[in-house]
Amino acid sequence: MSGKPKLHYFNGRGRMESIRWLLAAAGVEFEECFLETKDDLTKLQKDGSLLFQQVPMVEIDGMKMVQTRAILSYIAAKYNLYGKDLKERALIDMYVEAVMDLNELLMTHVAQPADKKEEHFATIVDKATNRYFPAYEKVLKDHGQDFLVGNRFSRADVQLLETLLTAEEFKPDILAKFPLLQSFKARISNIPTIKKFLQPGSQRKPPLLEKDLPKVMKIFY
Repeated sequence: MSGKPKLHYFNGRGRMESIRWLLAAAGVEFEECFLETKDDLTKLQKDGSLLFQQVPMVEIDGMKMVQTRAILSYIAAKYNLYGKDLKERALIDMYVEAVMDLNELLMTHVAQPADKKEEHFATIVDKATNRYFPAYEKVLKDHGQDFLVGNRFSRADVQLLETLLTAEEFKPDILAKFPLLQSFKARISNIPTIKKFLQPGSQRKPPLLEKDLPKVMKIFY
């Protein structure tokens, strides 16, 4: 049996993408088992693999882990991406929770009804540029280090970079007023494991397109 983590999800970003990012950043190879149909999901539910009947699910270290935040916390702790002490871990959690709030807005945009899309897009840009990005710009300025927490790479850096790149897919100049975030993006993108994940042919997924939405919805509903 392979010792690689096995990821169970549809073949797209969704809530699994941050998990893919974190494993890749840690230099961990992983396998993917894609849900193609509703039956694939039902099988996992019926065989007891999904404690709360939901994916993402990651098989790792003899566990079938569910709940995205729990999975991310476990991976971060296991691969030393979670700070050196309780205080650093608290800061990492704080920064990550905010990133995930913004990421949720980005992730759900494709599913917005046509008459709500423009308003939702405006909300994304407003919250990114007036709430979240100024906060991270301030953190980087006040901290004065290459990384968000302490003086070493952590899950906070990985998850912020993922969200910055996703936000730029929506609005290429969204970081225009944030020079420290631009520098951060360039710096973290050049970490060898991240650089590899950003290359074509990696297990990073492309943005979910509206035309693909019905196929994904059929798996879950």
